[in-house]
Amino acid sequence: MAFGPASRLGVSLFDETPPVEWVPGRSGEEAETMIRAVYRQVLGNAYVMESERLSVPESQFKRGELSVREFVRAVAKSDLYQSRFFDSCARYRAIELNFRHLLGRPPLDLEEMRGHSTILDTQGFGADIDSYIDSDEYQNTFGENIVPYIRGYKTEACQSMMQFTHTFQLVRGASSSSLKGDLAGKSPKLNSLTINRTATPVISPASGGAAFRTPALGSRSRHGVDASSGGKVYRVEVTSYRAKSFNNISQFRRSNQVFLVPYDKLSQEYQRIHQQGGVIASITAV
Repeated sequence: MAFGPASRLGVSLFDETPPVEWVPGRSGEEAETMIRAVYRQVLGNAYVMESERLSVPESQFKRGELSVREFVRAVAKSDLYQSRFFDSCARYRAIELNFRHLLGRPPLDLEEMRGHSTILDTQGFGADIDSYIDSDEYQNTFGENIVPYIRGYKTEACQSMMQFTHTFQLVRGASSSSLKGDLAGKSPKLNSLTINRTATPVISPASGGAAFRTPALGSRSRHGVDASSGGKVYRVEVTSYRAKSFNNISQFRRSNQVFLVPYDKLSQEYQRIHQQGGVIASITAV
């Protein structure tokens, strides 16, 4: 079960969609559906061009020579996956995404991430991918013929509330992409959070706060510097932000931003954001 109402957490589609399981002997059309489901999960909802598809593993799967698990392995160890999620990403960002794509959850803690970093250093990329797919967790959860799926919001997949909240740093709704539309891009999202064992607010995608980068932990040192007499500072998340005064090249260029604002300046900041075309998604005390 999910920790909270699935519709409010942005995971209702995950919660309402049963796992996709392959039964050998099904039609070619059903095999094609399975192949698309594997690409969608393992490549993080990224668009795959026809020329990028893995024709040999696809044919082997259709002929019954590969199980779903082995087809997942083929996609995850492909040049396509490696170029998108390893070669061009920071080390710990790549590890975060491997957890999302192959186990459907965020890493438990820093030690789990370090374990995979060690495998990368000592055995290489392929061996690290194998370590996820050959794990007891993968086998017990997905077996040979179930496509991995996002499950980090479920109680049985999490060992702590921190890990649960980190799920929503990696996944914001069923259509969210691993890289596109995420302000973190190819930089780590969870590394500093796991080091400091920091849980994060869970903001409904309906609020527009689906793609925000968590402020650097160092920003907490600003508490009390410009704050009111009570020392209160608020985290203001803004989406559809159009800073016309800063961007004369294209007035349609948009960005998402996070501001730390003292209580006595909230009204002034609200007016500024509104004047520049921003939409406030949430205001939370920090």
